[in-house]
Amino acid sequence: MSIDTKTKQDLIKKFARKENDTGSPEVQVAILTTRITNLSEHFKTHKKDNHSRRGLLKLVSQRRKILDYVKSKDENRYKTLIEQLGIRR
Repeated sequence: MSIDTKTKQDLIKKFARKENDTGSPEVQVAILTTRITNLSEHFKTHKKDNHSRRGLLKLVSQRRKILDYVKSKDENRYKTLIEQLGIRR
């Protein structure tokens, strides 16, 4: 359940720290959050799709690692990021 390029470009513009920024932790977390949301919706209709469920767990783990990195570097950046994305922690 990937996201289309238009959505991805919008996320990059919204969360980029500077122009042409595609790899900052904020952008990565925003893209992962969108993919996780899409997969969660997918599982509401396809309950037995265990292969994709494994992928979802990997995405959640990857997002958690990036968020832990941001939190260790700058607590305020972390708090604003999870507020913007609506992630509960």
